[in-house]
Amino acid sequence: MTIEEIREMIQMVTSTGVAELEVQRGDNRVWIKRTAGVVTQEIHMPQQAVSQAPMPVQQPLPQVMVAAPAATPAPGEPDLTDPSLEAVKSPIVGTFYESPSPGSDAFVRVGDSIKPGKVLCIIESMKLMNEIEAEISGTIVKRLVQNGAPVEYGEVMFLVKPN
Repeated sequence: MTIEEIREMIQMVTSTGVAELEVQRGDNRVWIKRTAGVVTQEIHMPQQAVSQAPMPVQQPLPQVMVAAPAATPAPGEPDLTDPSLEAVKSPIVGTFYESPSPGSDAFVRVGDSIKPGKVLCIIESMKLMNEIEAEISGTIVKRLVQNGAPVEYGEVMFLVKPN
């Protein structure tokens, strides 16, 4: 895998909004993960076997860390770096659904007030529909997961401005 191919993969991750990309070719593996506006990259190269003849000295591949430019919120957009915002995280791995059935209204929308016990979404896991309820009172500022998208344990789904 060449450095140019790795750069193309990083560009693809940043331009498409893909959260994570892993490519393996033979013993070479590249893993790129996008978190909080930062793209990180991990490159695994196979260890040289002791029985092989010594190889010429090679320069190590550079570690690449690409930081996204600090974005200022557009007018009307919330400041997602506001430390007063509370994150509502997924308690399980599964598929995120914003409503109880296709075509019905979403449980909550941006701008809605919530209280503890209010159903925020459903996460389908192992063919079970799990209602995820609010644990705090506040206002939904941002939904970070698309309807029908997979979510991981601990992934932030909503940002809430507490009351």
